Amino acid sequence: MNGTINGKPVEFSENETILQVAKRNGHFIPTLCEMADLDHAPGTCRVCLVEIQRQNGRGRQVVTSCNTPMEDGMAVLTRTPALREQQRLQVELLLADHNQDCAVCIRHGNCELQDVAQFVGLQQSRYHYPHFYEKRTRDDSSAAIVRDMSKCIRCLRCVKVCREIQGTDALVITQKGLATEISVRDGLPLGSSDCVACGQCILVCPVGALAERDDTETVIDYLYDPHIITVFQFAPAVRVALGEAFRMPAGANVEGQIVTALKQLGADVVLDTNFTADLVIMEEGTELLRRIETGGRLPMFTSCCPGWVSFAEKNYPEILPHISTTRSPQQCFGAMAKTYLAEGMGLDCKKMRVVSIMPCTAKKEEARRPEFVRDGIPDVDVVLTTREFARLLEREGIDLAGLAPSAYDNPWMGDYSGAAAIFGTTGGVMEAALRTVCKVLTGRELETVEFQPLRGREEIREAEVDLKNGLPVVKVAVAHSLKAARQMAETARRGESAYQFIEVMACPGGCMGGGGQPRSKKAYQASWRERQNALYAIDRQRPVRQSHNNPLIEKIYDDFLGQPNSHKAHDLLHTTYRERKRTIKHTMKEIWQEIEAR
Repeated sequence: MNGTINGKPVEFSENETILQVAKRNGHFIPTLCEMADLDHAPGTCRVCLVEIQRQNGRGRQVVTSCNTPMEDGMAVLTRTPALREQQRLQVELLLADHNQDCAVCIRHGNCELQDVAQFVGLQQSRYHYPHFYEKRTRDDSSAAIVRDMSKCIRCLRCVKVCREIQGTDALVITQKGLATEISVRDGLPLGSSDCVACGQCILVCPVGALAERDDTETVIDYLYDPHIITVFQFAPAVRVALGEAFRMPAGANVEGQIVTALKQLGADVVLDTNFTADLVIMEEGTELLRRIETGGRLPMFTSCCPGWVSFAEKNYPEILPHISTTRSPQQCFGAMAKTYLAEGMGLDCKKMRVVSIMPCTAKKEEARRPEFVRDGIPDVDVVLTTREFARLLEREGIDLAGLAPSAYDNPWMGDYSGAAAIFGTTGGVMEAALRTVCKVLTGRELETVEFQPLRGREEIREAEVDLKNGLPVVKVAVAHSLKAARQMAETARRGESAYQFIEVMACPGGCMGGGGQPRSKKAYQASWRERQNALYAIDRQRPVRQSHNNPLIEKIYDDFLGQPNSHKAHDLLHTTYRERKRTIKHTMKEIWQEIEAR
């Protein structure tokens, strides 16, 4: 079918919206509620206005382009004086009902509402109604996420991603008219709800209504205190995403620049979470083999993702025995830093502060779990997301793009294998584990270390691994997004799973698409492919590509842990889980009695 946009001919397919056709043909239309990854924009922001003339129509109409289908013979105008005036008024009304204390907002300088206000040429806001937004909820009950509904513009992106992408459905729409608010299901504080702190809602929020709990001030206090020894770790997915916050190409590997930046900040020790990713493979792989040999609970699920662990505890406590007891690489690092590293360097662990830089908001909650506190000392003291770390560098006047790379300055826990690097992408943990499991079972290395069936974008992927030597075929699966995780959990709960080993990542794409990563205003998964390719490239370039061949891993077992799954390893590197399933305490009769009493 054919039509025109701003007088230029365009071709399109049936059911394509005006906005989709305009984007594809280079015509910019401002939006706030629309996002490429989220289908069926609700049209709530009313900013994407265009003028249309239908074939054989009676006159021009003004419509929202995000939910109006393009029609054969339709003529569309995106920029007219009348449209500009209407868009300006709409943005002005959005601001009138919005907390305008922008200078201290976490999204200052990176706010889509500010950008749209600039586009429409809004120079001042004539209307301001604080008595509306000041009554709205501010919820900081979560260890990871802060909700400030005084900044919400009701675009509904967060509701859509929580419901349609993640399948968690923790957010709901309450009230009506000017009192409309995005609330937590059942009226609970976020920290007591079914939310698992995956942070995908933060990635899609165009303003500062949903944000990670900002812990940068705590880290600055550590750095400025001469009596504190700061030990930093950063995850594999951070190095291929942080550069985007400094206008570097998506997927740029800035590992060396991160080390330099941390040294400039005053960090005492800079190490890599990749080292303990290798350690996790040794522990988790050994645990899997023991389960297979002894008839233990199968399938075994990976345990690296705290969002997934929280999801299982809150929704499927029956399958908790199926989850590996091995801690995540972040928590293994904290335990090793305050024992093995402290002993080796002659440091007082009570004066050490372990700071993690993670792509994940759920890591903040994980670090606060009581299971990860020993003698009153947490293994990991503070977690910064990739975004927080970027803001910290900007505050300190450090331009990551202009830094020369540096090497890690400590030989104890600095080196890693290619297998550890791919932990940052969906399928990577499984692929890394299979490289080591094959060696342990057969005594030989895999001929090909890359498992193509486990690489891709499908929410659920599966593979059969023939280890030969007369051994049975191992069936494995990979799931990313909590909607896919629910499918895996359901089959395991019913005893119908066909797999021995299942990797689950709560976020689409795995850690590289984590809720703490840099945002894209075009699509919240826009840099997915570039980040993944960068992690695979790191793997290919490493001299050692299997966790069990990392000489520092061999050393830590020889000098400190003994062997995988030893008593000491269990004490430091394994954990337990607990049921946190929420039950509705009131009967319908009690609910109606409460309503009538009001």
